[in-house]
Amino acid sequence: MGHGVPELVLELNGQTWTLDPSRAYSLGRDPQGDVVVEDARVSWRHATVRWGGRSWVLEDHGSTNGTYTQGQRIQQLELAPGTSVNLGNAADGPRLTLSGAAAAQPGGYAAQVGAPGAQQQGQPVPEAYPQQAPYPQQGFGQPAAPLHAQQPGQPYPAEQQWGQPAPQQPQMAQPVPSPRQEPATGGGDRSPTSFHQLSLGRVMRIGRSLENELVVSDLQVSRHHAEFRATPDGRFEIHDLGSHNGTYVNGQLLPKAGSVVITPQDTVGVGHSTFRLVGDRLEEFVDTGEVSFSARHLTVKVDSGKVILDNVTFGVPEKSLIGVIGPSGSGKSTLLRALTGYRPADEGEVLYDNRNLYEHFAELRQRIGLVPQDDILHKELKVRTALRYAAKLRFPGDVADAERNARVEEVLAELKLDIHADKRITSLSGGQRKRVSVALELLTKPSLIFLDEPTSGLDPGMDRDVMQLLRGLADDGRTVLVVTHSVAELGLCDKLLVMAPGGGVAYFGPPEEALNFFGYGSWADVFSAFENYRDHDWMGRWQGSQHYQMYAAELDASMAPGAGSAPEISAKHHKPQSWLSQLWTLMRRYTSVIASDRGFLALMVILPAVIGGVSRVIPAASGLSAPDRGFNGPAGTILLILVVGMVFTGSANSVRELIKERVIYERERATGLSRSAYLMSKIIVLGVITAFQAVIISVIAFPARKLPDEGVLMPPALELCVGLTALGLTALTLGLVISSLVKTSEKTMPLLVMVAIVQVVFTGVLFQVYGSLGVEQLAWLMPSRWGVAVTGSTIDLSHLMVPWDRSNPDDLDPLWEHSVGIWALDLGVLLLIGVACAFLVLRLLRRHEPEVMRK
Repeated sequence: MGHGVPELVLELNGQTWTLDPSRAYSLGRDPQGDVVVEDARVSWRHATVRWGGRSWVLEDHGSTNGTYTQGQRIQQLELAPGTSVNLGNAADGPRLTLSGAAAAQPGGYAAQVGAPGAQQQGQPVPEAYPQQAPYPQQGFGQPAAPLHAQQPGQPYPAEQQWGQPAPQQPQMAQPVPSPRQEPATGGGDRSPTSFHQLSLGRVMRIGRSLENELVVSDLQVSRHHAEFRATPDGRFEIHDLGSHNGTYVNGQLLPKAGSVVITPQDTVGVGHSTFRLVGDRLEEFVDTGEVSFSARHLTVKVDSGKVILDNVTFGVPEKSLIGVIGPSGSGKSTLLRALTGYRPADEGEVLYDNRNLYEHFAELRQRIGLVPQDDILHKELKVRTALRYAAKLRFPGDVADAERNARVEEVLAELKLDIHADKRITSLSGGQRKRVSVALELLTKPSLIFLDEPTSGLDPGMDRDVMQLLRGLADDGRTVLVVTHSVAELGLCDKLLVMAPGGGVAYFGPPEEALNFFGYGSWADVFSAFENYRDHDWMGRWQGSQHYQMYAAELDASMAPGAGSAPEISAKHHKPQSWLSQLWTLMRRYTSVIASDRGFLALMVILPAVIGGVSRVIPAASGLSAPDRGFNGPAGTILLILVVGMVFTGSANSVRELIKERVIYERERATGLSRSAYLMSKIIVLGVITAFQAVIISVIAFPARKLPDEGVLMPPALELCVGLTALGLTALTLGLVISSLVKTSEKTMPLLVMVAIVQVVFTGVLFQVYGSLGVEQLAWLMPSRWGVAVTGSTIDLSHLMVPWDRSNPDDLDPLWEHSVGIWALDLGVLLLIGVACAFLVLRLLRRHEPEVMRK
């Protein structure tokens, strides 16, 4: 024993332990723990006993069933001689008796800390509440006048000056989550949902189907998902059965049909269930939503080295609603992306039920829902139709239509959207549309839901409705975190996180105590203070406050050694649907979206009809063929109009398609959408439309003209239509390149006009392109150059146009020759440009998807 440190003897179930103050002792069901408690009501790592410098302290780690003394649930307890504690149940849980411990040092106490409704006794925990940091002067620190009479027990009275410690400690709300534990356990600190006996020579198959030995009622699980097998040497292994969403061991994806030997230190993830081997039995932990969540020392830097998120630490218990507010530039969106794994923090860790989210992202991503500020559904579709398409993409391929549709109906009823199910999303109010976006995320039963500005643009009534919806989601067993600018309904939140300029935390705690903490009567005054005193150390003020000790100090101190740098995320995962299945679903959905837009359908017919009609206005000597083997100068002009019109038509079809769906794509990509299947769905559907438009142009433009008697390989009219179709397909991929480059839809039209003008210049019709060094090579990159070439080869344009050098009648573009080789070359290069553009779009799409998916 250290000098002056009282001896502590711990007694449990007839066993005794004499504790050494130089180390901490873990209590729980974990066989590797210091004090093993074999009782199902006790969590795996339930609590810790340690010497706190002034007295012995017992700390509960956010256990499922709690720690009790004298019938009161506690989170932290200073121990005195004769103290007894019940684990897991206040009445008959395993009783822990402590003896031989001297009384606490002067100033110490035996008190319960952090339990809702627990009676506070004695003085605060030693060094728990250092004095707050000083504040700016010149009136900044003056508190606002109280808005109402001071109520008994109200913390931080309005008369108190900033910079002075509060005369009484704030009322403690729910305890913060437990500290990080070393090896990942099956369900954090939760008790197993069920046990399953394993035996040698027996195979235990897991899946959704009732014929499995271990049935998991989860649509994220395949019908026959995986098997636990016993090896001849007495060990056990997990074998994947080609599951759709994959089997995970310690958060890492097991190869399809692969196997691996598991140990008691390993966790096996199947859908929302996690399994751990204990002896010859499996402990199953089902994630029903009651999970804790915490962020520890999150720091994000941009390439320049500037810190935009600074050492953010906070933790929330299960079934909580957390509000995040702050001025512009305070890092709210950056924090949201770090918490969801979309843009992992450069330093720190995010713990989902005491599991590192970054290390286990591939497994846990399906348990996290994210509702961006913009709608994540196609507003042209009906509510039920949109949700059914989303369910088709998110659930495994072996989920029957009836099962998916039943889940959709459940969510519609839960969010009271069933009465709007057959309405178009665009016809709904702003609040109802936000409900539909939330419904989409609820399909997969996430335990943790993040929302980014869900009340943006809504009136106060809808603002309240949305926040009450989120309150209800939390009460139903989910953890909800909402970033918002609205402060009217913050009282519905369990905790409030206030971000300061520079990306640091200015406050975290109960929302009703926040204004008193800042010393102002309204949030407008607080935000003005943020703006007027941007250089003030807001984070330092928070860390020097009593609230910090109450709600974040334990998390700060519990950071595991070596956890400062965020780990590399492994985003390798199975796609819930096969590539072809995703492609088919995306094509059907995209066709439904287009079919619902009557204005687009009308323009789809009118635009090519106008282009074909305009081309007929141009007179020609006698059509497009050469009269009496002379020259037909207008033939080049006619092709110029048709080719540039086709480039404009194809590009216009696609130039908005990626930018308008960017938020939808980013969210669906995070849930397993194939990037190439998404792009191919666009190309195929738009390609059919573009080919139809090429036919309209050809039907209007060519019958009125006298064409050559023969084409290169086909009848001239058909061959010209094939050339225009190939040009249109290449042009639509060029439009997709523009759509993937821009940041807003407004920028697409100016770029489209610029592209069309450039195409006119490099056709080779307005001036001689071939033979011009530099200009000719640049023209090779232009679809219009090859569009004129492939159609010009059909009509033998090299012998129709007047040569630029009239002294040499044969001095015309060789790419216009009427021969099979030249026509095939022109067509091949034109399609090759389209393929190159498609690959470029694939690369550009990576910039607009979660960082963890860029592999």
